[in-house]
Amino acid sequence: MLHLVIGNKRYSSWSMRPWLVLKAFDIPFAETVVPLRQPETRAKILKFSAAGKVPVLIDGDTSVWESLAIIEYLAEKFPAQSIWPRDVAARAHARAIASEMHAGFQSLRLTLPMNLGKRYAVPVLSDELKSNIDRIEDSWRAARTKFGAGGPFLYGAVSAADAMYAPVVTRFETYQIPVASDTALYMDAIIKHPAFRAWSEAAKLEPWTIPDFEVVPEAT
Repeated sequence: MLHLVIGNKRYSSWSMRPWLVLKAFDIPFAETVVPLRQPETRAKILKFSAAGKVPVLIDGDTSVWESLAIIEYLAEKFPAQSIWPRDVAARAHARAIASEMHAGFQSLRLTLPMNLGKRYAVPVLSDELKSNIDRIEDSWRAARTKFGAGGPFLYGAVSAADAMYAPVVTRFETYQIPVASDTALYMDAIIKHPAFRAWSEAAKLEPWTIPDFEVVPEAT
C-alpha cells in the first residue's frame, strides 16, 4: 500500500496537496503524521526522506518527495484516474497554473500562512500581496471560463490543479480576504468536497500547535 508522510494538517499546505489527490480519487494509502517544529521532527522525517521535508510518498522501494512530483507520480501510476484533465489543452493549462503555484506567490505564503484552526480579521494587504491575490483569481477565472463547464471545479471535475490551490482557498477563508463572487463560488465547491472536509475536520482535532503560526505576520 502507498504510504504518505505528512506534517500537521492544521498548517502543512504542501502535505495537503497530494493527500487530497489520494482521497479525492479513492486511492488507498496509509499515512504518518510528523508534528512540525518539534525537537524530534527532523530525525523522524529523515527516516522516510533524505530531503528532510514532508510530504513524501513511499511506494515499496520508490520514494517521491515534493508535492507536485508526488502528484505526477500518482497520475502515472493510476492512468485510469483523471488526476489531470483528459483534454490536452486543459491538461497543459492545469499543469502550468499548478507549477506557478508551486514556484510562486511568495507574499501570500509569508503573509497568510495556512492555519485551519483560526479565523482572523482581514490583514493589511500590501501591493505585492494584492498582486498575488489578483493573479490567483484571474487564473481560476480563466480556467473556469475556458475549461470548467462540466462542473464546479477549475476544469469541471476535480483535478490535481484543485488540490494544488486548495490551501489557497483555506488562506482566503482564514484571513477573510475579499474576493469576487465567482471566486467565492469556486471556494465553496472546494470547501464542500468530501476530501477537503476530511482533512479540515482532522486538522481541528490535532493536539499540536506551532506558536509562530498562531500569530498573523506583518504584511510583506
